[in-house]
This record gives sequence, structure tokens and C-alpha cells, in this order.
Amino acid sequence: MMRIIAGTKRGRSIFSIPKDKFVKPISGRIRQSLFDILRPYVTGAVFLDLYAGTGAVGLEALSRGAAKAVFVERDGLCMKTIEKNIAHLEFAEQAKALKADVLSGVKWLEHFSDYKGYDIVFMGPPYRTEENLPLFYSMETLKLLAEAGITTPTALIVVQHHRKEEVSAPPGLEHVRREKYGDSDVDFFRPVKKQPSDGSDAAPVKQ
Repeated sequence: MMRIIAGTKRGRSIFSIPKDKFVKPISGRIRQSLFDILRPYVTGAVFLDLYAGTGAVGLEALSRGAAKAVFVERDGLCMKTIEKNIAHLEFAEQAKALKADVLSGVKWLEHFSDYKGYDIVFMGPPYRTEENLPLFYSMETLKLLAEAGITTPTALIVVQHHRKEEVSAPPGLEHVRREKYGDSDVDFFRPVKKQPSDGSDAAPVKQ
């Protein structure tokens, strides 16, 4: 059983997806490590969880003080699970679950950030189809995000992907960090600054 790791809902259970539905939820180890890195940025953040699955990452962000979380998922069973988790953890006023295909575009999601931009974006696209064929959604999604301009200037964009999937920064984003966990890599990106900066507002995650 998955549980919230820390924050106001620490220890509370999260409803999951049956294992035969070919949904691979983020592991507790990766979620813990991810939020150790994101800790300075979560409080008050507007959080976007793409390919949300059970919603575990966005729910963890809300528990740790994010102001709002938007979940995007196209699978109907996953959507019902996210909505169930939002109600179970009493996050209805802070969370919005949207059924949509991320690869069809993300510009429309700016409305759900109240046009202020997302401070943190997490995406964990599926690695494989039900027929066990590899999927490579990460780069296309990064390009859509960079082109849409729906993040804040100091946002962090986090991608969990299979280590065999090549992921790099598209125009408009810069790569700042990579963590490795077995067959998964987690890459961190941020928008390229349009104006010179003294670096005082840069997110200190670069290795």
C-alpha cells in the first residue's frame, strides 16, 4: 500500500491501481528522494502532475505545502483513482483532476494555474504499452511545455523516464540535474532566463 511520506497527511494511505492494469506507480524511494530535492520550492507552489497515474506525486506536494495541484491523466481508471485520493485526503479545494491526453497539447492548462504559471511540473510518462512495446513520450512533452510557456520563470520541470530513453533540454529549457534509480532516471530542467541575472534567484539544484 502506498502512503503519503511527509507533511500534513503523513502516513495516510493512497488508493492504487490493480497491478494487472499495467500502471507502474512511482516508488516510495524515488518519491522520497524527489521531495528531498524539491523541499525548498514546494511550499506555496502551483504544482502540475502530468501522466498523473494515481496522483501520488501531486498529493505528496499538497501534503508538503503546495498551494495547488493540477493532475492530468487520460486513463479512465486512473482518473477515478486520482479523484478518490483527492477526496480521501480532503484536498478538494486545492486539487483539480483533468482527463486529457498530454501529447495533444498543454497550453490550455495555463487557465488552471490562474494564468500565474506552474512553479513545479512533474511528469512520469508510461514506459511501455500493454504489449510491452517501448514508449518515448518525455522529449515530446518537454517540447510542448517549453513552447507553451505555462511555467513561471524560475520553475522546475522534473521528468522520470526509463534510463534507455534519451532525454535532453529542448529549446527554451536547460538541464540542471540527473538522478539515477535502477532502470529509471529523473532529470530536472528549468526555463532559460531571457535576461541576464546575478544568479540570486537561480534554483540551486545544478550539480
